[in-house]
Amino acid sequence: MATAADRLANNLNFGALGKATELRQRLLFTLGALIVFRLGTFLPIPGINPLALQQFFEQQSSGILGIFDTFSGGALGRMGIFALGVMPYISASIIMTLMQSAIPYLKSLKEQGSKGRRQLLQYSRYSTVLIAALQGYGVSIGLESMQTAYGNIVFEPGLFFRLTTVITLVGGTIFLMWLGEQISSRGVGNGISLIITAGIIANLPSAFVSTLQLGRTGELSIAFILGILILILLLIIFIVFVEKGQRRLPVQYPKRQVGNKIYGGQSSHLPLKINTAGVIPVIFASSILLLPNTMSGFGAGSSSELFIMISSYLGRGQPLYLLFYAAMIIFFGFFYTGIVFNPDEQAENLRKYGGFIPGIRPGENTSKYIEFVLIRLTTIGTIYLTFVALLPEFLLSRTSIPFYLGGTALLIVVVVMIDFITQVQSHLFQHQYENLLKKTKLKGRR
Repeated sequence: MATAADRLANNLNFGALGKATELRQRLLFTLGALIVFRLGTFLPIPGINPLALQQFFEQQSSGILGIFDTFSGGALGRMGIFALGVMPYISASIIMTLMQSAIPYLKSLKEQGSKGRRQLLQYSRYSTVLIAALQGYGVSIGLESMQTAYGNIVFEPGLFFRLTTVITLVGGTIFLMWLGEQISSRGVGNGISLIITAGIIANLPSAFVSTLQLGRTGELSIAFILGILILILLLIIFIVFVEKGQRRLPVQYPKRQVGNKIYGGQSSHLPLKINTAGVIPVIFASSILLLPNTMSGFGAGSSSELFIMISSYLGRGQPLYLLFYAAMIIFFGFFYTGIVFNPDEQAENLRKYGGFIPGIRPGENTSKYIEFVLIRLTTIGTIYLTFVALLPEFLLSRTSIPFYLGGTALLIVVVVMIDFITQVQSHLFQHQYENLLKKTKLKGRR
């Protein structure tokens, strides 16, 4: 049976947005920040031959570089100041998350509360600068070695070009990191995830038009294009269905008497999502796989056996690529779930407030039961993430689609938009609740 809060949430009217001043300001700030991000993708780094660069990325649009270009909002294909995107920050977050389990000092910082988390965030920022500098230098070296029919991609290779490229790309990444944090604190939604999503969505119109153009010229059949659209629609429905799915553990609170009043005796539930980790495992796995493949892509013109081996074994759609991708999604799914959800803490909170799961003893038994249920749910969640991420990769890698279209991008967009809408609904709910309290106080005075 739906509670009063559930009924109110279902009846939320987005027409109340005009009255929710704070929410409107947050939405405008988020929109403005994303516009700034989009404008930055069109600002190129100095010393680049645009015609040669365009020709090179047209040849690589359906490969790994196409994936990276999608996540950067097209900045990599234009070699803009945001070419690296937020991937260095994500890589740094992965490293810091893994190190928290291995280094006691970092683990102790995590347990210190907000102060410790701020210190860990600062370490992540320093790591982001270092990773971005290394990637920027690798990109500059790769650009200098590339040649096309329009000539060299770099007009004047040398130390000055490498230095300016590294400084520009590192500065762009730092700015995006700051912009994402500002969106999270002053806007609506997770800033980093919204920046990635905005980049993916920005490439959709051109991808759709290019696909229709191929259908018009006869390179792709109408049936094949319709099949892709139906597959995307079915995947979206499936993602929304799973992301909204929960396992609700029943929680009972015993009755207790305080003076002449009786408190408790209520029934509640502990919601456990099927996919507790969200889209984080997919983003982490993608960012790790992009590192070697990106270096391989920029070194495609080289005769190095290392580049040839990486391109042949870790290329898009290759068995080893799919295997590594699946393994990392499963690993990060369990790893991140273990970080964000602590069964011992949940069991202790239930015991502290007198709650218990029917048929389960409070304390250690409750913790083990919650952990047992969580492991089963996480297993289903990681299988779901792996299926959604790999199915389009497996199918489309064997077709002639001239751009990147995969389950990873689709999954990120859908999950982030669900989270965004949920936060908007929460703000609207809070606004309506505050208005209700004000009206109640006014009536009480009368």
